[in-house]
Amino acid sequence: MPPASLPTNPRVLAIAILRQGAENGVAIDQLRDEELRRHRMADVRDRRLVMALVYGVLRWQRYLDWVLAEHAHHPLQKMKPLTLQALRVAIFQILFMDRIPDSAAINETIKILQAAHQPRWLTGFVNALLRAISARKTALPGPSEAEKVPWRVGLSHPDWLLERWQTRYGHEATARLCQANNTPPPLILRLNPARTNTNNFLELLTQAGIVAAPGAVAPDSVVLHGALPAVEDLPGFAAGLFMVQDQGAQLIPLLFGPLPAGPLLDGCAGLGGKTTHLASLLPAGARLVAVEPHPLRSIRLRENLTRLGYVDRVEIIPTGLAEYAHDCQKQFPSILLDVPCSGLGVIRRHPEIRWRRRLTDLARYQAMQSELLNMAAPLLAPAGVLVYATCSTEPEENEAVIERFLDHHPDFSISPCTPTLPPVARIFVDDCGFFRTIPNLSGMDGFFAARLVHSG
Repeated sequence: MPPASLPTNPRVLAIAILRQGAENGVAIDQLRDEELRRHRMADVRDRRLVMALVYGVLRWQRYLDWVLAEHAHHPLQKMKPLTLQALRVAIFQILFMDRIPDSAAINETIKILQAAHQPRWLTGFVNALLRAISARKTALPGPSEAEKVPWRVGLSHPDWLLERWQTRYGHEATARLCQANNTPPPLILRLNPARTNTNNFLELLTQAGIVAAPGAVAPDSVVLHGALPAVEDLPGFAAGLFMVQDQGAQLIPLLFGPLPAGPLLDGCAGLGGKTTHLASLLPAGARLVAVEPHPLRSIRLRENLTRLGYVDRVEIIPTGLAEYAHDCQKQFPSILLDVPCSGLGVIRRHPEIRWRRRLTDLARYQAMQSELLNMAAPLLAPAGVLVYATCSTEPEENEAVIERFLDHHPDFSISPCTPTLPPVARIFVDDCGFFRTIPNLSGMDGFFAARLVHSG
């Protein structure tokens, strides 16, 4: 939260969100929503500017820091967090936002630092630095000028991740993946078939002046383009006509095929993207058990189920899967296990992830994922289907978890994902039968899923 002495404006909030995200590790989406609500920023143009500044800085942080280091001659790691984030926000405006005059970006930054009672020498240093960058900006190479900008700087991802991807995909494919991650993605909605259909919803958007089209892959998806209001201000939000969800994520619940009449278990429900989708696919009279131990996520899950009209079909269990599995006396013909993961497949929507993850995190997530999968296995009925899913691109969290699980559970086997998917989506199933999307190849976020069958 910005100091009380600071005026509330988009640049102030952007700097505050970036500082809190870097210092506390809280999700940027959550910080953004909290700050916008706290400061009652209702003007849609101001909200858009906050988001453009925050996500732009996070996407291009490595390049911005390279430009800054070339001009500052002062170690970035020794700068105070307020100074560093203020400089990043200002440089992003100067180099990436043509509609904002450089003078406005510079002057507003100085005002923010002055209002925060920064010493005169510091504001003088920042002023001179930003004016020098502004004067040279036409001569500064852009991030795509590989012959002038170090390759890794231009791609704006951490070294450890670039090295992994280059080994796995090659140089050119890694560059395309990073470029996809650095491109703002469109807003994707999943329509609620109980309350609308594609034609009616597109007409509703057209009447509101919003440009949209059906998604190319997921059956009930709609892709929105251009400048948009906040999600809760979109037509049909309050009426429960849609859920925000990438097309790749929308395909994962389809991997079960037609759901049986028996109960279904969602072992890691979260905010309810896939939970609400599964609830919409349930046959008449069927029930879904959704396990979500985190109190705030559990509240949001119930809110989403209520808004879409599916709360009566779902029993929310406010404990972890371990506690639920220990006391559970029944088995399920269908189980979804959308496990916690590194999130390295959704960097284009959550650009801060690239700077927060470390190589050592993969082993930690793998251990957690394997444990959850082992907990869920006894809950699956004979001949039942378990869908394991992540939003990660990394093998340690995906096929390695499945391979380890199968080594210890010979009564389980991989069932190919292809037959359950729409024909247009079957290209995302690999030779092992796994579902996999990668942003630079699919235009969707990066997801992995395996369909496991209990032969017992």
